[in-house]
Amino acid sequence: MTEIRTSPSATSGPLVSLDPDSSTAKHVQLEAAIRDAIRGGRLLRGQQLPSTRQFAADLGLSRGVVVEAYQQLTAEGYLTSRGGGYTTVAADRAPPSPAPPTPRALPRIDLLYGRPDVSRFPRAAWLRSMRTVLTKAPHDRFSYLEGYGAPELRSALANYLNRVRGTWAPADNVVVTSGFAQAWSLIVRVLAAAGVRTFAVEDPSFEDVRPIAAGAGLTVVGIGVDDEGIDVRALVASAADAVLVTPSHQLTGAVLSAPRRAALVRWAQQRNAIIVEDDYDSEYRYDQVAIGSLQGLAPDQVVYAGSASKTLAPGLRLGWLIAPNRLVGAVAAAKLDADRGSPVIDQLAFADFLETGAFDRHLRTMRPLYHARRDALLAALAARLPELRPVGISAGLHLMVWLPTDLDEQAVVTEAARRGLGINGLAPHRIAAADRGALILGFAKENERAIADGVDVLAAAINEVRRTRGTE
Repeated sequence: MTEIRTSPSATSGPLVSLDPDSSTAKHVQLEAAIRDAIRGGRLLRGQQLPSTRQFAADLGLSRGVVVEAYQQLTAEGYLTSRGGGYTTVAADRAPPSPAPPTPRALPRIDLLYGRPDVSRFPRAAWLRSMRTVLTKAPHDRFSYLEGYGAPELRSALANYLNRVRGTWAPADNVVVTSGFAQAWSLIVRVLAAAGVRTFAVEDPSFEDVRPIAAGAGLTVVGIGVDDEGIDVRALVASAADAVLVTPSHQLTGAVLSAPRRAALVRWAQQRNAIIVEDDYDSEYRYDQVAIGSLQGLAPDQVVYAGSASKTLAPGLRLGWLIAPNRLVGAVAAAKLDADRGSPVIDQLAFADFLETGAFDRHLRTMRPLYHARRDALLAALAARLPELRPVGISAGLHLMVWLPTDLDEQAVVTEAARRGLGINGLAPHRIAAADRGALILGFAKENERAIADGVDVLAAAINEVRRTRGTE
């Protein structure tokens, strides 16, 4: 290893360390060494470097190697050449980088909402679809596509959603997205450009939707929810031009009743407003027949959004929109502008997965599995925490429990996390203040034994909160 210092003041360590046995070219090693010395503050702005001839002699290299290194670093802005053959440092020491955020520790027992069991992802069936795509897909599918998405997937989605969810969806009205988050971002962007100024959301609603709407310049108003879903009378009284709803399974578990579905559609038609329907987990119904989509009632007023995140895996980043004729072109253009389109191989694989019936078979496997886990959670709550009243148990991958008035929601969530249990509180999803806390408990990710253990931990956490606050 060859080590060279440039001046007696360079006392913090050698400036250059070159490895004669390395396969990396000498001029590249020299460039990296000088660059690192500048970044690390061992070479300061304005400091003069040895002449190329002297440096080459000290290192036992040809002068051309040093000249090439100096020229490269001058081109990058690290060095500058002055008259008389002097080379000096032109860049300042790199500022210290902030420490990266500490990754959030994973809970020992995960009852957070929205977490499907990705260990059950149908790898073999998906691999068959991928092989089919790579063998049979037309060459032009691997080029740039329009913002609408792959035609095969748009057609397969239209057929599936019309059959299973009761939508009215020509393939031309389908736009493929990278999950619901992007779909929502595209919608609010397009509606803001079309003149929408006030967007209503359910209160409570998923907390990530409000910042996206506000970021598009929209005023967001919350509309209360009860056992029949969103309060349409309050919506009518608001100044909203559009509304986001989850009619098949609200965060609190409510299903939009038939009278309110009709009233909501009337509001949209009379006001020429847009309803955005987030149909995020409707494939999972346990105790009653699935509720058809709202979009099928009013395709000219409803933008329908769905994704594969809860049914297959969030990591696929596959979602879709069904947009009315007046919006679909703008949504597709916004999608193209956002990322030039979702990965085409995944789109084509999902299209094959749908068309061959593999998606239906996967859902038939998962429904009884999640049903059993939901029942395990209900049984454990009844046995260990009968004071917690579950609601919203007929569908989806989570349920909600109201807390007694003597329990602070955040204190329970924090204590549970300290004990290794991941749960969600309702407060972050609320807009208006409430006098009663609630917990959202997911049951999809863990098996029945872990769910029962999780409820034991929750009971211990509640006891500890009461003990420390003197409410036992």
